[in-house]
Parts: sequence; structure tokens; C-alpha cells
Amino acid sequence: MRDRDDAGRPRSSRPRDEYGRPLPRGAEGVPRVPDDYAPDGREALQEAARLLAAERPFHAHEVLEARWKTGPADERDLWQGLAQICVGLTHVQRGNPSGAAALLTRGAARLGSYGSSRPYGLDLRSLALAADRIIVDIDAGDVDGTAAITLILSLLHDH
Repeated sequence: MRDRDDAGRPRSSRPRDEYGRPLPRGAEGVPRVPDDYAPDGREALQEAARLLAAERPFHAHEVLEARWKTGPADERDLWQGLAQICVGLTHVQRGNPSGAAALLTRGAARLGSYGSSRPYGLDLRSLALAADRIIVDIDAGDVDGTAAITLILSLLHDH
């Protein structure tokens, strides 16, 4: 049975490994993003970049998801798109190419909705193109998880 909070929303209190995979209850996992975490935009980007640099895209996704849930409504697609790209990278790490391609595609599409605007100084077009490049590598059976994470991280650092 899935954990739920007081409002009935799903929560997962199970510990997770560095790839975000659930571990047995009582096992020692890596630190998680608290359910009440509400970063501002810059903080979310910095923390997500730190986690990507540590090759922990699942945990970067949790930070970005926290921002999408607590940030302004007009930024929802930005944070959701970035989070989906990080989940795509997680699937690359876990060896799930179809899941990776699906999430990278969704994330890139959300970022594409911003056109040429550069929220937080991010080059969203380049991020979407990078996600597309990773999908091409997946389709060719030649994806390198570390290289994919490094590519996305380099674009987050450029802001």
C-alpha cells in the first residue's frame, strides 16, 4: 500500500538508493527532499545542478518537482519540464530506454512552450535540443548516462 499524507496525496517514505529506486523499509538510503521543501527558483536550479553533478538526477527531479508544486502557476511548465528531463535521465541510468525517451520528449515539449523566453536565464531551446540529442543516442543504442547528465548539467550551469 502506498503512503499517503493527511490530505490523501501519495507520498513515499521508503528509503531510496542513489538512482531513486525504492529500498526495503528500514534500509539505509540516500537523503531525500523533504515533503515541505519550497525552494525559490534560483535555489531549485542550484540544488538540481548540485545533484546532477553528483549523478543523482532522480533527486534533482524531486527538487524541481518541489518548485513546480510551490512556485507560481505561470512557471509550472518550466519546472515540470525540467523535472521530466531529470526523470528521463534517471531512466537512462536505470537502463530503461523507452521510459527515458518518453520523459525526455515530454520535458522538451514543455520547455518548448516558452519559445525564446529565458526564465532564470536558462536557454530552454538548448535544453530541449539536448534532450532530443539524448533521445537520438537512445534510439541508436548508444546512450551514455554520464554524458547525458553532463550535457544537461552544462546547460543549467550556463544560466
